[in-house]
Amino acid sequence: MGPVLAGVLQLLALIGALALAYVPLGNYMAKVYSSDKHWRVEKWIYKGIGANPDTQMRWPAYLRGVLAFSAVGVLFLYLLQRLQGVLPGSPGFASIDADQAFNTAVSFVTNTNWQSYYGEQAMGHVVQTAGLAVQNFVSAAVGIAVAVALVRGFARSRTGELGNFWSDLVRGVVRILVPGAAIAAVVLVACGAIQNFSGIHEVGQFMGGHQQWNGGAVASQEAIKELGTNGGGYFNANSAHPFENPTPFSNLFEIFLILVIPFALTRTFGLMVGSVKQGYAILATMATIWVGFVALMMWTEFAHHGPAFDIAGGAYEGKEVRFGVGASSIFATSTTLTSTGAVDSFHSSFTGLGGGITMLGMMLGEIAPGGTGSGLYGMLIMAIIAVFIAGLMVGRTPEYLGKKIGTREIKLAACYILVTPALVLVFTAAAMALPTPADSMTNSGAHGFSEILYAYTSASNNNGSAFAGLNADTQWFNTTLGLCMLLGRFLPMVFVLALAGSLAEQKPVPETAGTLRTDKPLYTGLLVGTILIITGLTYFPALALGPLAEGLAS
Repeated sequence: MGPVLAGVLQLLALIGALALAYVPLGNYMAKVYSSDKHWRVEKWIYKGIGANPDTQMRWPAYLRGVLAFSAVGVLFLYLLQRLQGVLPGSPGFASIDADQAFNTAVSFVTNTNWQSYYGEQAMGHVVQTAGLAVQNFVSAAVGIAVAVALVRGFARSRTGELGNFWSDLVRGVVRILVPGAAIAAVVLVACGAIQNFSGIHEVGQFMGGHQQWNGGAVASQEAIKELGTNGGGYFNANSAHPFENPTPFSNLFEIFLILVIPFALTRTFGLMVGSVKQGYAILATMATIWVGFVALMMWTEFAHHGPAFDIAGGAYEGKEVRFGVGASSIFATSTTLTSTGAVDSFHSSFTGLGGGITMLGMMLGEIAPGGTGSGLYGMLIMAIIAVFIAGLMVGRTPEYLGKKIGTREIKLAACYILVTPALVLVFTAAAMALPTPADSMTNSGAHGFSEILYAYTSASNNNGSAFAGLNADTQWFNTTLGLCMLLGRFLPMVFVLALAGSLAEQKPVPETAGTLRTDKPLYTGLLVGTILIITGLTYFPALALGPLAEGLAS
């Protein structure tokens, strides 16, 4: 079997698995967030944190819950890292420096999981399990909660109430993420991923030095890192490490975990707003972009540019030979079109255009299908922009799901789509203009610029993957990337929740003959075009200086 055919068959198998999971998982999540009953374990949690899960919140109260909970998470994880040197279960590892502890705490609380350290050489078992793994669960649940709040804004009328943040948070963890991750961890252990609390083992000599292997609760963390679209690796090699990703089957399974919740949330959305067709329209938009990007990535990486590529059957540099070019292309596209950031290959070693595709996936706002929750609310923001553009074309006040898109709504949507580009472009320009940050680049020219552009794109969009080649463990990058992660996560949430509150206060607008049908293929095409045009106009100059220049020169 040729490598191209193998890649296509894996893609088809993945699409089939996602299709099988779409309806049952989407239905289940709709029931989770619509039920008025609480499980016993949930009641214990509410009692422990002093929350009343039945209190309905308006958007300012919901936002305060999100920010307060996240602030406590940053503080706890920061202190845990700073105290690591005196904690048990930290096999001789020292405490983490202040700037790196700040960067890592912000990274995992914001669902970014950017790592400027070697996991197997820096973080002990306590920090990994009680700190990083816990944030993998709760940060993903926060994203889903905000998305559900926006969906309620469309579904409700003449009220400003969006539900209860604490109830949405706890249910997301207890009813969705913990059971799903537990099943996934068992599958990964069966595939060969390790799950233990052993220390450092000497396993012989390698090139004149001693080779050491770490143990750890890897399978359980790998499961939630993918299912929650987190991305932080237990080992520096991330999902290219055989302890995290042992076989081609586990590789495909991990891609499935990355995509399954974001895609299924479109079904949840359709059920909660009372029209599954609306969910299918959003699904079609996400799937069109995702499949298109995967096909384009495979083409760029399988294209033969010389004798070496002809002999190897594709661009194998930086790719894990166990998985091949096809599977690595699917993984790279899926992880950058979501907010996962896990990698099974090094994106810096992709072809110039292939590296540009990974960047463009993040620049779209990671909405195809995006992160757990963040992909859905990001896509709904773009849906509002699309109906606004359509309204301008026909001279009619735009409407979406029976709600008028007026001045307030479009301003909030516009602010949402401007936040991350501003962070990416401003901080990239600053890093290139100042003398010290540029010293962290391994490469010069267009590829070196791509290293810095990728880093700020990854941080601001809460992706967390690295282009490789950039030494980001400096005070400048730890601090500025940490700020990008904070602002890129929580400023958009402010606008999303404010928009949800505004929509929930409206009364439904009756559908007329002039209403744009947002559940038809025509609208899906308009939405895809809106996403690509807005992103292209925003980032094209920066992409032209980096991956496009490199790709055209090769």
